[in-house]
Amino acid sequence: MATPATGLRPCAITVNIFSGARTPMPPGLEVLLTLRNGAQAETPLPNNGFFRASTINIEALPFFDNFGDNYAVVASADGYSQAGFTPVTVSPLAPAVVDLMLLRKDPSFNFNNAQWGSLQQNPIPYARLLAAGAANEAAAEDRYTQLMETQSPVLACFFNLVTAMSQIHLPSLTPLDYIQELIWDNSDLQGPKQDRFFAWADAKMADQVALAAAHGEFAPEVGTALLHPGATRSWKQVQFGEANVQLTFHENQRQTMNGIDCVVVEPDIDYYKDLLAHAVLEVIPNGVTGTLTDPRVVYVLRWIAGRHAGIADFDPPYILQ
Repeated sequence: MATPATGLRPCAITVNIFSGARTPMPPGLEVLLTLRNGAQAETPLPNNGFFRASTINIEALPFFDNFGDNYAVVASADGYSQAGFTPVTVSPLAPAVVDLMLLRKDPSFNFNNAQWGSLQQNPIPYARLLAAGAANEAAAEDRYTQLMETQSPVLACFFNLVTAMSQIHLPSLTPLDYIQELIWDNSDLQGPKQDRFFAWADAKMADQVALAAAHGEFAPEVGTALLHPGATRSWKQVQFGEANVQLTFHENQRQTMNGIDCVVVEPDIDYYKDLLAHAVLEVIPNGVTGTLTDPRVVYVLRWIAGRHAGIADFDPPYILQ
């Protein structure tokens, strides 16, 4: 059992609750907050843990000066899916801060900020990737409109992946700078899905990811071909505890595009960094039930992880409501 260190000031955690629009939760929603320290002991909270505020300050937490200071913070509310984060490490020097996002159960996608004209003005190259290979601008816009109207989870997955990859800096450029064209219809790989897409990318991208792995920013995946048939190499980002980008390469499939030697890249985002948790909590259930990784879950996990890491906000051009 963790024992508090003596002679040190108590600690505090500030919990900020956000909605699926990435804005502070409107006042009035009753949120149940649960805290467990690193020894898995639940911390008694005022009002039995019920609060009606988007910012909740929890004070007078003991300082253990060991693993006991790594808290798990979980928030829930009626009609909403619960969200949490761990570890939230406390210190007497300053309050720890954790931002959590609560989604209504079965939330809907809102693409109001993702109209074709808006995408073309966005500094992230969503429109370039969506238009590549189309006969003309009108055909690209029509293909995009069909995707938005009929396959919302697929489009949300695309936005999640492209937004996340725009925040990854390889030794040279970002992954997006190497991608030439999405694969929309292929007898082996098929088109974009709600948990991944396939694209033609400059073959140099794989070597750039290998260099990033040598610098500790990615880790190679063992048994790549088992989970990604036909793949040759695969690496997963290790920056966050959840929702890391995985880049899988199919280097036996090649073609020249725009004068560039290209291979197939398959980006996806897993819920969990830990391979055992990934296998038990994501891969196995998905295989048993036939369901795919939910882009709405990825959206929440990646946003929370990014806020905790202090990087630029994860802000794909859609919200959940």
